[in-house]
Amino acid sequence: MIEYCIRFRNSITHFLYTRILKQYFFLFDPEHIHESMIRLGKFLGSFSLGRGVTCIFFSYAHSFLEQDVCGIHFKNPIGLAAGFDKNAELTSILPSMGFGFAEVGSVTGEPCEGNPKPRLWRLKKSKSLLVYYGLKNDGCEVIAGRLKNKKCTIPIGISIAKTNCAATVETETGIADYKKAYETFVRENIGDYYTINISCPNAYGGEPFTDAEKLEGLLAAIDGVQNSKPIFLKISPDLSREHLDALIAVVDRHHIAGFICTNLTKKRDNKKILDTSVPDVGGMSGLVVRDLSDEMISYLYKKTRGRYVIIGCGGVFTAEDAYRKIRNGASLVQMITGMIFEGPQVISAINQGLVRLMKKDGFHRISDAVGANYR
Repeated sequence: MIEYCIRFRNSITHFLYTRILKQYFFLFDPEHIHESMIRLGKFLGSFSLGRGVTCIFFSYAHSFLEQDVCGIHFKNPIGLAAGFDKNAELTSILPSMGFGFAEVGSVTGEPCEGNPKPRLWRLKKSKSLLVYYGLKNDGCEVIAGRLKNKKCTIPIGISIAKTNCAATVETETGIADYKKAYETFVRENIGDYYTINISCPNAYGGEPFTDAEKLEGLLAAIDGVQNSKPIFLKISPDLSREHLDALIAVVDRHHIAGFICTNLTKKRDNKKILDTSVPDVGGMSGLVVRDLSDEMISYLYKKTRGRYVIIGCGGVFTAEDAYRKIRNGASLVQMITGMIFEGPQVISAINQGLVRLMKKDGFHRISDAVGANYR
């Protein structure tokens, strides 16, 4: 009966969002709407009634979804990807929305205003977003201060990148910027895991640390900071298999727990792009990157024989999308764009759908489904 009521609740919310709210939201600049939602989420998370009402509308829990990954307990495998809560302002409300974990940032060594506006577009036909923010954030010191001594009921990851400016283009200054941000959070014991984001497509100087030799230097510097928490590497969907193999060889020599597959895609020859007018800047999320993410998860899981934890990210709109990533080898799944196009109830709808799919396949724990396509 409870499962039926939750499905009914989600169906009504989906109808109201897609037929009314989204139609209104999509009339306005996407960055303006995003900032409005940040303010609303921050407000709702600031008092118990706001959190409680949000929980009634969006939460879902089931024992099948719980698992321990890298010594961290996750109530469900669906998390908010980095790039939405850039300044860690929503950590109080995200658990009530049904997320099993969340990643804030990316956070840089220095405050960063990001690229000039406009820097966010909706690709409506493609069910994707074109993002050109350029790592807009308040900087590691301010964000660490915001999170210090703050309790959260779900695991919080800290995504680290280098400041988007000319001063960090040289390899050594870039490494120093990454290290400053990373050290700031480690020193204050903030965050349950850390992500080294080497794949932002919108930063000054490109993606230099996708070069194996430069990545070696970066990870050596990260190794030099004493830390017992897991570290992930966030990679681009546009890497060739040979390029990815070279990065794996570097990672094998360092203290990296796993990979996030993947960031945004920059390639404009993608057949999933259905919109006729696409600005020639930025990277794309959503359905445009879904297959690229799925393929990279599969390749990485098979290549490394499951010795690295994989967090799947890109094009998650349904339980089937998330389950495919899990069966391909992802232990956890992140999303943003699916929530924007389908509504916030999609988080609980995906989690409930995962339980249904697991039961169909005879699994009683989400961890049993990880990599099932290759066992």
